Amino acid sequence: MTESAGLHISHPRITVLGVQPGDPPFRIVEIDGDVVGEARSFTDVLTAAAAYGIRVHDADDPEVVRWVGGDKLTWHRR
Repeated sequence: MTESAGLHISHPRITVLGVQPGDPPFRIVEIDGDVVGEARSFTDVLTAAAAYGIRVHDADDPEVVRWVGGDKLTWHRR
């Protein structure tokens, strides 16, 4: 028997994937599971979100944005 009380799995509408090589490096942005473009800065993520009617008040909230391979300040490969 599994207990789900208190268990919540977040599915944010915005996912920003890890840094990809390029000049400059970039990150793939997904909204609602669809690839919507590339971001080269945090501002690009906000612009993509706005284009889909999403307001980002707290980019550090995992309920809002899922950052893969870094956070909102990670724009170069480690």
